[in-house]
Amino acid sequence: MNHAPFILASYLVAFAILGGLAIASLAARSKARRELEVRGLDRKRQNAP
Repeated sequence: MNHAPFILASYLVAFAILGGLAIASLAARSKARRELEVRGLDRKRQNAP
């Protein structure tokens, strides 16, 4: 019995879920930064020496 299709399918599902979570996280982070800027609570980034 060849298990490759099941293994590949599970990898694709995991990749899709993790990719979706990463995109959702970046979108939420961007939204939070915009909201903090509007409220004047954002911290300005300092340049590294």
